[in-house]
Amino acid sequence: MKKRIAIFASGSGSNAQKIMEHFKKHLDAEVVIVLTNNPEAYVLQRADNFEIPSHIFDKNEFYKTNFVVEILKNLQIDLIVLAGFMWLIPENLLKAFPNKIINIHPALLPKYGGKGMYGDRVHHAVIDAKEEESGITIHFVDENFDEGEIIHQSRFRIEAGDDLEMIKFKGQQLEHLHYPKVVEQLLKKMKS
Repeated sequence: MKKRIAIFASGSGSNAQKIMEHFKKHLDAEVVIVLTNNPEAYVLQRADNFEIPSHIFDKNEFYKTNFVVEILKNLQIDLIVLAGFMWLIPENLLKAFPNKIINIHPALLPKYGGKGMYGDRVHHAVIDAKEEESGITIHFVDENFDEGEIIHQSRFRIEAGDDLEMIKFKGQQLEHLHYPKVVEQLLKKMKS
């Protein structure tokens, strides 16, 4: 039986797109649902393009009910992939899927992580600190922002003259290259 992936995203969903592309004709795994807290998120269009069902939830449904957990259990999800999802994962979801929720962060954790550190804010912090390199971190999700066990890190050099857009571009290239592969490796390690 194919391993089943759920993707959570809050925005454009470029990483979600790369993962959907990677698993579109995969023999051993498939993306079966995309979930979002943002009814305007472009990731919904991306899911639709791949004919993958989606679900939009609000704060009450996510934090005060088991509805999202039940959807994922009914779909027999093996791995939950956060791809630009901005909310903290609630305890009921963490308990239902222990060590089966992963996230990608646009910096080398543990630096530049935590509440409020996402998107351009991370890159601005890296630039302000005059770092010589940055990168991406793929990690397991726990009850805190960006503190779960690190699975994979990739780095790039920040050259003189690299502005925000160039740093974002370099980071996104690494995200798109590595995230689908790391998802596949994790699924292979899981028992059938």
